[in-house]
Amino acid sequence: MNNSQHWYIIKQEDGTCQITAVADTPSSASQSWGPFTSQQEAIAKKIGLIRAGKCQPQ
Repeated sequence: MNNSQHWYIIKQEDGTCQITAVADTPSSASQSWGPFTSQQEAIAKKIGLIRAGKCQPQ
């Protein structure tokens, strides 16, 4: 696994959030969070965003 890879959370138009390793956020993304150093850290943040009502569960 590439240790220099960073993970991002991107909020989709339907309100759900997607975890991606791509740094370029699409122009249609209303919000994004990151970078995170590991996918596990991004997953934990996504769970927090769902609990806070900022993202809808998939």
